[in-house]
Amino acid sequence: MEPYSAGFLSLLPPVLAVIIALKTKEVYSSLIFGILSGALLYCSQSGGNPLIRPAEVTLEILAAKFDLKIVVFCALLGALISVINASGGIREYGKWARKKLQTRRKALFSTMFLGILIFIDDYFNCLTVGTVMKPVTDAQKISREKLAFIIDSTAAPICIIAPISSWAVAVSSNLTTKAAEETPFMIFLSCIPWNFYAIFCLCFVLLIIALDFDFGPMLRAELTHQEKLAKGEEEVHAPVPAECEVKSKPSGTIGDILIPIGFLITATVLAMLSTGGFWKEGEAFHEAALAMGNSDPSFSLLLGALAGLLAAFFKYIPRRISTMADFMMNAVRGAQNMLPAIIILMLAWTLSGITRELLEAPKFIASLVSADLAVSLLPALAFMLAGFLSFSIGTAWGTFGILIPIIISIFEAVFPGNPADLYIMLAATLAGSVFGDHCSPISDTTILSSAGAGCDHVSHVITQLPYCMFIAGASLLGYVTAGFTRSLSLSLTVSLAALIGGLLFIRRRARGNHPAETAETA
Repeated sequence: MEPYSAGFLSLLPPVLAVIIALKTKEVYSSLIFGILSGALLYCSQSGGNPLIRPAEVTLEILAAKFDLKIVVFCALLGALISVINASGGIREYGKWARKKLQTRRKALFSTMFLGILIFIDDYFNCLTVGTVMKPVTDAQKISREKLAFIIDSTAAPICIIAPISSWAVAVSSNLTTKAAEETPFMIFLSCIPWNFYAIFCLCFVLLIIALDFDFGPMLRAELTHQEKLAKGEEEVHAPVPAECEVKSKPSGTIGDILIPIGFLITATVLAMLSTGGFWKEGEAFHEAALAMGNSDPSFSLLLGALAGLLAAFFKYIPRRISTMADFMMNAVRGAQNMLPAIIILMLAWTLSGITRELLEAPKFIASLVSADLAVSLLPALAFMLAGFLSFSIGTAWGTFGILIPIIISIFEAVFPGNPADLYIMLAATLAGSVFGDHCSPISDTTILSSAGAGCDHVSHVITQLPYCMFIAGASLLGYVTAGFTRSLSLSLTVSLAALIGGLLFIRRRARGNHPAETAETA
């Protein structure tokens, strides 16, 4: 298909998708209407049947952009998550934790560690951590709101900076660009150090646990929880939906979690080295990072997920943890659970192809944006725009599926020789997407975090919102600094100092009302 320079109308598909998303709070219809508007616009100039040709154009673009390896990986990952959940290993970890974790800090650190350990998918994280850690945190008189916050803060934020995760593949699939010589996966790796919100989320959780204090609505929730326990009142928790409960066998072991995940990681790394040409004759060991950067990540992750699934099969079946029929049924059910994510990816690929390749949006952007533009504020603006859109539609995947093509188009048109700026802008977009998803009341991960923790959903949103805004403020300061200096070390230093300094200042003011100290005084 010959491209058509649509001028300012080239931005109609993504802009329409954003407007509809903000209006309907729903991502699928938003992407579909954006795609159809672009296809109709293209067909109105290129000719053809106005009823049939747009559908043909849409399917041709989807076929050109469709990556079967990514789709198969998502299905295999869903299958692996499902069979691990059913193995009983998670239940066994919970039993071990209840015996070993006898202090408040240990219980909270263990919750954080388990959230970080399950980095391959945010849904897997939310569905397991709450179920495992509820008895442990309840024994240490920790409120369900605090548990829900830690679950939510170690779900999407860890997945977006983990090279081996469903998020890594989803983001990389949108990063095809001429503005940098690196492969899409290498671009994703280069963005990780600039993803301030995800990094600071983990730092914030670590500091809150280490300093052992809370503030704002979370402090009030903790105090209320302590008061009810002191009075002997039984606190009523929100019921956990059936789909959020981990239905597992009683005969599992911790190895039933660690071994399949270990095979997934090991096989993925080896596959990346292989597809990147590491074992060619004369290859030096210090070039392993270069080989991984030149690898085929989607195929490597597919092989890793397959290896993890096979490891689970050969571990569970001989020990009769699962029958053949149950194993396959759980695997199929897990693959089905990934269908929404796969649909979002397919729609995002199509919208990107129509906007950038058929309607040539980069040419129009080049005519508008000049080198004299105050680009120093673009990372901060991208962070805020992505955060607002993600909060409104409740999905990070849909947000970066809409915004990444626009960000890449700007740099392809104006700054093709400066990939460092591209990394900052893309990282700011990804960070903003995670920020909005983290605090949105309609986000899947927010809903699953409150459900998995047995916490009232509205209470979870209210108590964690000030924390999210505090982290976002430090991240925004980092992106303002990065826009003016292009220095990673300076940006991290300034924003991290703001995060720690602000937290210590709040702690000094709120220290007298700390739940733990109040309990000790009583």
